[in-house]
This record gives sequence, structure tokens and C-alpha cells, in this order.
Amino acid sequence: MNSTTYVFFVDGFEEIEAIATVDILRRAGLKVKMISITGDKVVTGSHRIPVLCDDLFDETDFADAETLLLPGGTVALGEHKGLCKLLVSFAENNKLIAAICAAPSILGTLGLLKGKKATCYPGFEKYLEGAEHTGEQVVKDGNIITGKGPGASMEFALAVVEQTAGKDKAGELARAMCVKK
Repeated sequence: MNSTTYVFFVDGFEEIEAIATVDILRRAGLKVKMISITGDKVVTGSHRIPVLCDDLFDETDFADAETLLLPGGTVALGEHKGLCKLLVSFAENNKLIAAICAAPSILGTLGLLKGKKATCYPGFEKYLEGAEHTGEQVVKDGNIITGKGPGASMEFALAVVEQTAGKDKAGELARAMCVKK
């Protein structure tokens, strides 16, 4: 499997959403790279847990990217011009983008949710520009998967696995982790 899921990190990220998702995708056998947009490979989460990323954004070639994934906790990811440009390119090419918690608001602000159903952390609905907010834990609409918040992390990650590795793989993984699906 040559294609890669890139998960983006900035100080203040929500640890459960990021780490649980990376863990589940790797358990599924997917190639996952944790990318810091801060210029430092060590990024500190919203609960002061430091995490060592695999690479820095400015030193990464995204040619093998299959999926872009944005954990929540902060909308600071949306301030990175290079990442925003990459997200727009992915949307234009109908490639998979997944965002959870506050991060779907970044997609909304970029105009990537127009005409789509989406969910996000309560209080960020107004930033889902052009989207129909469902309030569900996880929503998949076309090439976009959105998750509501930390409590949706397992379901969100399994939705990404289902989309990239298939329904059987997601079901097998859910059973192995004792997750009701």
C-alpha cells in the first residue's frame, strides 16, 4: 500500500481525536504520517501532552497522499496557507478529507462543505458555510468525513478505515477492539 494518510498537528490539538485516530488507522494497516505545521516535530496538545510527529509540513512531499485528516482542539490549522492550499486541491480532485471537532470549520471557511452534510463540535456550526449541519457523531458526504468531537473519535477513525480500506476491514477492526458498530 503506497498511498498515505497525513494527519496534521499544531499546538493545542485535541489528543484523543488525533492519537486515537492515528492508532486505529495504523492498526488497520494503513500508512499514516503525523505532520507538524509548527516548524518543530514536537507538538503539544490541548492537555499539555507532547507528541513527536514524523515530519514537518515544509519538508514533506505529499505526492502519495490519499487522505488528509485534521484533528480538532484548535482552528489554528486553518491559518497555515500551505495546508489550506493542499485541502482545496484535495477537494477539487475529489480526494478524501476527514476533519473532527473544530476542524470541520476550517473546511467550511474554505468553502469545501458547500452542499454537503457535516457535523462539528457544538458552537462551531456557523462556520460550516454552505453545509447542512446534522449534529450526528460522524457524517460522510462524498469525499468528506466529519466528526463531532472527542467522543466520536473511534467512530470517526473507523469511518476513515471503511472509506480507505473497506467495510470488511473496518468491521474486523471494530470487533477486535470491542467497539459496537
